[in-house]
Amino acid sequence: MARKRFGVALAAAALGFGLLVSGCTTSSATSDKAVPVLDNPWEIAGAASTTGPSGSRPGVPDTDKKAVDGDNGKIDKLALNAIADIETYWQGEYSKTFRGTFKPASKLISWSAKSPESEAGTFCKSSTYQMVNAAYCSLDNTIGWDRGVLLPLLVDKYGEMSVVMVLAHEYGHAIQTQADLLHGLLMDPLVKEQQADCLAGVFLHHVAEGNSKHFTLNTTDGLNGVLGATIAVRDRDPNDPNAIHGSAFERVTAVQMGYTEGAKACKSINKSEIAKRRGSLPTTFEEGEQSAQLPIDQANLTTLAQQLSKSMPVKNAPKFDYTGTTKRCASTTTTEPVSYCPASNTIGTDVPALAKRGAATSKEAPLSAVVSGDYNAAVVFVSRYALAVQADRKLSLTGAESAGLRTACLSGALTTKLSEPSSDPRLSAGDLDEAVSGLLADGLAATDVNGKVVGSGYQRLEAFRSGVLDGEAACLRQFP
Repeated sequence: MARKRFGVALAAAALGFGLLVSGCTTSSATSDKAVPVLDNPWEIAGAASTTGPSGSRPGVPDTDKKAVDGDNGKIDKLALNAIADIETYWQGEYSKTFRGTFKPASKLISWSAKSPESEAGTFCKSSTYQMVNAAYCSLDNTIGWDRGVLLPLLVDKYGEMSVVMVLAHEYGHAIQTQADLLHGLLMDPLVKEQQADCLAGVFLHHVAEGNSKHFTLNTTDGLNGVLGATIAVRDRDPNDPNAIHGSAFERVTAVQMGYTEGAKACKSINKSEIAKRRGSLPTTFEEGEQSAQLPIDQANLTTLAQQLSKSMPVKNAPKFDYTGTTKRCASTTTTEPVSYCPASNTIGTDVPALAKRGAATSKEAPLSAVVSGDYNAAVVFVSRYALAVQADRKLSLTGAESAGLRTACLSGALTTKLSEPSSDPRLSAGDLDEAVSGLLADGLAATDVNGKVVGSGYQRLEAFRSGVLDGEAACLRQFP
């Protein structure tokens, strides 16, 4: 009998167009597919909030930088202020990590993808007509962006800091080029993109510390929006030969590496580092997996529960109740759609509600931070088992900052266990992205026994990432 596999949501091949904000360093802009503005496919749906002290600092004069063909409007000023702060940062920091001295971009170019063809300019030897993108061009060390469609939509749905993230990524390619981080490996696109994401994370940490002239970034709504945009611009179909940016999990990981470890971490990213980081995690689909979903029903949850007990054994195995969440649990608030009651050592599941969470959407918006599918539900079930593990290890089950993040971390460790060849069910490509999406959106897999969760999606994702990459021991070390 073939082992069951978790599935993935609708593949990107069905979307019919390439990703925008590709972030590609390119010798020709034609490598980025232009998308007709009239189709307007860039509607963004995500978990970001526009509230909180993140974005442009009020009362700070705009930079005097100019963009070729720019209109000097609000969006161009936002982009130019971002470039100014990014350059100021690297002017002071570049030589601390890389050889030589920092050289700023030779030219900045702005265009509107809404403009008629007769008004189109040129970027990287290609027409900007209907070019919904932002990119770095290595041919002439220039950075360009679409002020008409792309950047306004990012601001509208993810906040101003998402634009700063995009341009910090593009500037990451400029840093990468002059520092020769690829050592001449021009045909290693995944390494290129991971390094640029990492370098963007380095700058975002600088902003979060309050050291940016034009911008502020909080670590809740602000950083959630940045990560939402990062997840949105992921490789949706890992079997696509043009998938060069990495999955949502990989992109978030690269940003967090730069944010937490600095530019030296970005310098260390190469093919072997990425391969080691991936470990047993699935990166491509096996035959028949691309659009398959594992039904979230009692039979499959029972199989999953059995696998969890093998992956992370406990002395006192919890009971599983599939008739609904636990009720009247002493001193504990019931969580939906899966709960853990320490008093009775019972995991209760509202199967229909959990199945609804795990349903794949029939059509995914092309720039969405929402990744639907079975593992978005399954990881919540996994997280309640993680609480039973903590109870078995005599650890506290309350507190968002402690038990909640420890739960996220252990859920990550269990997720990696589910990727191993012997696991039944077993993770498939894309499932990590479903977990990442849920953790950013509502964080149910990062709640303590009472459903308390930290407001920072970044913290939730960082804890989960630690578990995925470093295992249970790291979780117990970080969240004792």
